[in-house]
Amino acid sequence: MWIFGRKSPSGFSACSTAEEVTEGIDGTGLTAIVTGASSGVMAPPFMLTQDNIELQFGTNHIGHFLLTSLLLETMKSTARESQKEGRIVNVSGEIHQLFGYPEGVRFDKINDKSSFSTWPAYGQSKLANILHANELTKRFKEEGVEITANSLHPGVIATNLLRFHSIVNGLFSPVAKLFLKSIPQGAATTCYVALHPQVKGVSGEYFSDNNLAKPSSLAKDEELAKKLWDFSLSLTDLK
Repeated sequence: MWIFGRKSPSGFSACSTAEEVTEGIDGTGLTAIVTGASSGVMAPPFMLTQDNIELQFGTNHIGHFLLTSLLLETMKSTARESQKEGRIVNVSGEIHQLFGYPEGVRFDKINDKSSFSTWPAYGQSKLANILHANELTKRFKEEGVEITANSLHPGVIATNLLRFHSIVNGLFSPVAKLFLKSIPQGAATTCYVALHPQVKGVSGEYFSDNNLAKPSSLAKDEELAKKLWDFSLSLTDLK
């Protein structure tokens, strides 16, 4: 249960559920891709070790980049034929603002075990999710394609991801869990960005608690977004 939250410009808040933000919405004909989430809505960073650094970046960014890339042409065709906006939604997180590397993405040290640090590495991958959406937005506008791309923070959610670490699980006592979102609340912002009419035509933005939010300055760096795009292409052998 999330005990705080007041309604904001959208009319929704941190307390709103997925059912509430999609009430009465007809999603017929709408095509949406949601990436960036894993078990428990967000991939648990405390599962990462020096033995799977490359898996971490691959799971939290490259895998989603590849999936989106493989579906893009079909999505573009669908948007043109249906004349309905397509939406790409990348689930990121506030961790990108709290932890990370000064340069944003360590392109030359993605697999460097000697400099690995769990939380900055996780923040790096969540930053990549935002940069990916922003670069997609730029490319869609240049092509004149009716597809939007946005990113979001789902919130801190009471899910089964806590089972992976006894210390973390112990910290989240019944009282502490009052400050966590339920799963329906945690899914709300994703559903809002993917389906709600208020988000029609909105692209390259970052959302939290079903409202527009501000990401880090690095997340708005266009040069960094382009460099990440090219780097990701090289890792996936795409052109």
